[in-house]
Amino acid sequence: MVKYVKLKNMDFITSITFTEWIGYLASFFVSISFFMKDIKKLRFINTIGCILFIYYGFLLENPPIIIPNIVILVLNIYHLFIKKYHKNQKLFF
Repeated sequence: MVKYVKLKNMDFITSITFTEWIGYLASFFVSISFFMKDIKKLRFINTIGCILFIYYGFLLENPPIIIPNIVILVLNIYHLFIKKYHKNQKLFF
């Protein structure tokens, strides 16, 4: 049961569950990543958002949140860490 604190407009903030905070934090990181001009910064910040969304999906037991974020996380990791070691090799195309 959620306890409400009776301060002027603070009811909304104090009534947010831990799971909701994780969702808002994940949304914040993904949103902020789109303001980045440097693609490496974009992918790094987006990776943090994806990890938080995966955690959020597990908290909600919701595969439609988990699966696409795992895919995006793998792509971000590939582009951030693996691709630079294989510049001269064509792996998939």
